[in-house]
Amino acid sequence: MRSLFHVLLVALVIAFSFSCTEKAKAQTQPNILFIAVDDLRPELGCYGKAYVHSPHLDQLAAESSLFENHYVTVPTCGASRYNLITGLLPKSPGDLSNQASASNIANKPAGERPLTFIQELKQNGYYTVGIGKISHHPDGYVYGYRAPKSDKIELPGSWDEMLLDAGKWETGHNAFFGYADGTNRNDREKQVKPYEAADVEDEGYPDGLTANLAIKKLKQLKEKGKPFFMGVGFFKPHLPFTAPKKYWDLYNEEDIPLAPFAEIPENSSKASLQNSGELNQYKLGEEKPDLDSAASDAYARKLRHGYLAAVSYIDAQIGKILDELEEQGLAENTIVVVWGDHGWHLGDQKTWGKHTVFDNALQSVLLIKRPGEGGQRISQVVSTTDIYPTVMELTHVPSQSTLDGESMVSLMDNPAAKEWRNTAYSYFRRGVSLRTPQYRLTKYFREQSPAIELYDHQTDPYESENVAKEHPKVVKQLMPSWEKGNTGIFEE
Repeated sequence: MRSLFHVLLVALVIAFSFSCTEKAKAQTQPNILFIAVDDLRPELGCYGKAYVHSPHLDQLAAESSLFENHYVTVPTCGASRYNLITGLLPKSPGDLSNQASASNIANKPAGERPLTFIQELKQNGYYTVGIGKISHHPDGYVYGYRAPKSDKIELPGSWDEMLLDAGKWETGHNAFFGYADGTNRNDREKQVKPYEAADVEDEGYPDGLTANLAIKKLKQLKEKGKPFFMGVGFFKPHLPFTAPKKYWDLYNEEDIPLAPFAEIPENSSKASLQNSGELNQYKLGEEKPDLDSAASDAYARKLRHGYLAAVSYIDAQIGKILDELEEQGLAENTIVVVWGDHGWHLGDQKTWGKHTVFDNALQSVLLIKRPGEGGQRISQVVSTTDIYPTVMELTHVPSQSTLDGESMVSLMDNPAAKEWRNTAYSYFRRGVSLRTPQYRLTKYFREQSPAIELYDHQTDPYESENVAKEHPKVVKQLMPSWEKGNTGIFEE
């Protein structure tokens, strides 16, 4: 009997020790709150835009590593997010599609699809929750704009839970293009304006519901006692520029600045830009600006007003979530990342929208807050491709994947690090583009000339003149670096 008692006692001690070890591990491994914001270019107070009302993001930035020169790999939603979650540069034209995740992950058997960083975290003990638009589809399930929600998840293997409160809009796609009365762009056959300022509470548009859902989920995650990854994807400021009226009222439209350079760049080509088709499909827009006819100053300010109101609306929603993180006592062990999936031309280069390899479409917000670390500004060039390995190092999770980016942790530890790569590659419009601290060099694989464009940001920060012909030595000097990013994607 004593022997049996001894055995049971030893077993209980071992079990208790194991339980304590697991709890200690859960408490020391950092949580991650990852906030993805659609179409968020660096149009925030913390990025030097004093006219923008973004107090919550500005406060977060003061406590974070703020990347002043972060560039996405593809200037379109789905492909940029595919690059984010896989850490892979695009190798084929399909990797530039909004359906990249659906094609390469959802439609492939487990052994043939790339591992997302979310799946790697899940496989290493993290509880993973997605809310809203993290991959391309607004609720994480693959189905058409006007079809009922399917049960086909876009990122199989990544999520313990994939959630969206679609409210009165009923489906993710309806909510994504939703107006305050519960209708949406597609069901109204695009007979809508590209903006709206309804006198409603935050929950009168879908992103207010997303914030509330995230707050509710944080309370539940606290009780689980294991590290978590929570991705929260906000729709705005993606078109339509819809936000409660109180956020529009933060701005005096006459004071909103216009694009600093609103022409086609000298020595460039219309083929390098795009004709604002995404904006102009909103049929009730007062004007239809394109590369041949610019928007009037009044309409440009109206559109920019809508964009800024949507930014301020999202800023408020992020503020609510960050407040709840503090309220639940989770902030001291939670890494917070805010990432814009690409930029947006707001009349810059005579263009409205993304889908170019100019800075306005490629530069976006990146903030990373590490518990216990102070705020800093990092000026070196980084890429969305670098986020995957950074998350792995910050969480001390070994990656099974071969990645194209580099962890930014060493750069966050030493922003002046001379060994940092200091380049970013981007791909679109049959162009492969290299960004360095001073230059943007793009080579296009197309019939229209010029095939090569060079912009000197030291003298021309708004990319108003292609100087490739005037500076052939610079082009030659940059070409070896450009070649490192040429994956052969456009070569026949």
